[in-house]
Amino acid sequence: MRPVLWLASLLIAPLAALLCAQWPLREWVQAYSRQANDAAQIAFALYAAVAVTAATRAGSHLSAAAVHSPSPAWKRWALAACILPWAAFMLWVSAPSVWASLLGLEKFPETLSPGYFLIKLASWLLLLLAAVQAVVGLRSIMPQAPQGRA
Repeated sequence: MRPVLWLASLLIAPLAALLCAQWPLREWVQAYSRQANDAAQIAFALYAAVAVTAATRAGSHLSAAAVHSPSPAWKRWALAACILPWAAFMLWVSAPSVWASLLGLEKFPETLSPGYFLIKLASWLLLLLAAVQAVVGLRSIMPQAPQGRA
């Protein structure tokens, strides 16, 4: 999961550049400010989808104390009992919409710029990473099987 978190961190500079470029594009060039906004929305959606899991893993998320601090095993089980069914349900319910968006390469409705499907995909990624993080939290409290000699 660490490479995914690292790759998502690379989206910060393009996101900042696109957001800063909107004003000059709108005022001076008088074109492409909406396309810059669309691209920034894609970068932000992908970044935010991964940032929630990254913040939880780093212990800097508001709810991370239940996951990251040395806490009783029941807290991790309770957290997984809440997150896993929610994530599974949302992944199941949103799958047709996300799949249709991906197949149609859905565009932004106002500008018809390509890439709106990436925002829907980012929502699916957020759910998937939340589920994976819950499972990782459970694995950290499971007893390890002794390794036999070969």
